[in-house]
Amino acid sequence: MTFTDPSGKGPPITLATFTMPVGEAADHDQRVAKVPAPDPYYVDVGMLYRFAQVEKIRREQPEGTVPLHLAVRGHMGTGKDHDIEQFASLLRLPYYRIPLTGEVRDITLIGSVKLYGDGMGGTESRWEDGDITRALRGPALVNLSELNAAGAETLFALHGLLDRYSALDLPTGESVPLRDDVRLFGTMNPTDLRDYAGTQTLNKAFADRWVIWEKDFPTGAEIEAMIDRRYPSMREVYVSHISRLSTEINRSFLSTEPGSRVETPMSLRTVLDRLPAGLMMFNGRRDPLRSAWETMVIPHIDPYDIDHYETVWAACVRRGPSAPPFGA
Repeated sequence: MTFTDPSGKGPPITLATFTMPVGEAADHDQRVAKVPAPDPYYVDVGMLYRFAQVEKIRREQPEGTVPLHLAVRGHMGTGKDHDIEQFASLLRLPYYRIPLTGEVRDITLIGSVKLYGDGMGGTESRWEDGDITRALRGPALVNLSELNAAGAETLFALHGLLDRYSALDLPTGESVPLRDDVRLFGTMNPTDLRDYAGTQTLNKAFADRWVIWEKDFPTGAEIEAMIDRRYPSMREVYVSHISRLSTEINRSFLSTEPGSRVETPMSLRTVLDRLPAGLMMFNGRRDPLRSAWETMVIPHIDPYDIDHYETVWAACVRRGPSAPPFGA
């Protein structure tokens, strides 16, 4: 698989894809089914190329070198998990997305002893792998989603897996090593005053075990490329308006000025899914974009953000085009 730098600055990187050894893993068929399908509408704005750079270095390092684990930090709707999933797809690795919410405990991730009927009226105890342990037993790309929402006991349980020890010790005495065909990724939201309930500042010892990269909101040109890829028949004027609305709203979201700051960004789900669906719904209206805006955008934002959203609408669009949104 060859990865190209969207900026044109770096040379192409070619990486061999992974294989699934037949008969090695008891859940071989299940793992094969967990290899994600490539998204034909995905636009790499540079993150996959950066992943590939680290993967190339990892494969060239001497045996015994501590592997680098990658975490992506960014606001909601910037496409963090989608980037990681598509990297797994291109490398042909089974993809395990494991949310680390505050309710998840180390026994859920690592495993525990459970009681089962023995068929003779009694019970017997058996070890049952948790989510991470199960993923580690074969080829996998593991995405520990929402890293900074996990409890302290969960993070401490993973320390040995992420450092030079590179293994997960089970209460049974078994040690599950980090295989050469397993990759560990993570995602997290920024820790600030935003409404990311349950997030916290990462323990410094845990954070030091990751390479943490920021994922910004896409630029206007990147949004236009995404819309064009997914909806090639959308008229240019609509593409331009949606791009401007998104970039201006998200610029306000990132603002440090209280008077111009909004608390709800326009996520890629809104830009690439909800707004285009609204345009299809209101295709025959006099102002399809305004109808889509009122139906698919405004209901998703905090009430005190509505005035600013409407100010941005007035500055960027005022009155949307009346031509059908899709067509030659």
